[in-house]
Amino acid sequence: MGQKINPLGFRLGTTQSHHSLWFAKPKNYCEGLQEDQKIRNFIKNYVKKNMRISSGVEGIARIEIQKRIDLIHVIIYIGFPKLLLENRPRRIEELQMNVQKELNCVNRKINIAITRIANPYGHPNILAEFIAVQLKNRVSFRKAMKKAIELTEQADTKGIQVQIAGRLDGKEIARAEWTREGRVPLQTIGAKIDYCSYTVRTIYGVLGIKIWIFVDEKK
Repeated sequence: MGQKINPLGFRLGTTQSHHSLWFAKPKNYCEGLQEDQKIRNFIKNYVKKNMRISSGVEGIARIEIQKRIDLIHVIIYIGFPKLLLENRPRRIEELQMNVQKELNCVNRKINIAITRIANPYGHPNILAEFIAVQLKNRVSFRKAMKKAIELTEQADTKGIQVQIAGRLDGKEIARAEWTREGRVPLQTIGAKIDYCSYTVRTIYGVLGIKIWIFVDEKK
């Protein structure tokens, strides 16, 4: 009937795992969820402010959060480690202190680790940021999609689908345009699909970017 479901939630327990690992009582669940969002937003803003590359791509693929009674362990999967490499131990300590101050947690210690990923442009979040920078610089959306697909092919993926919706190229009527390269089996639960939706603010208004990347198939 055309009902849509998030491809990541659809595959939880088969090819996809949770990005947040913790347990809470039902009455405290809402607070834990807001805390996770606050941590992720703070880290992304910190990386954006302290970027040392001119492309404008933050390079964060995902942020995993593991919580215990006395510890919050945060793992940042990053594609371009140069962003935080200069004086790296001092940078990470500074980030930990700032996050602790932001959360105002006295009884729990925050531990942040950075993991580098091999193929940055094989991850939809990094690819969506790349497209967003291109659209902000008034590059044609078709050129931006074509370039993104070329970058993904170098990362050795099996297929990619990109969709951009909104006032494309400043046209008055909003519409959605998409393109696909290779196989993207969205209804196969055994297929490992990476997905992200990203919002970009341009001079014409807000555009939405959705990216599906077919990584591997469970045999």
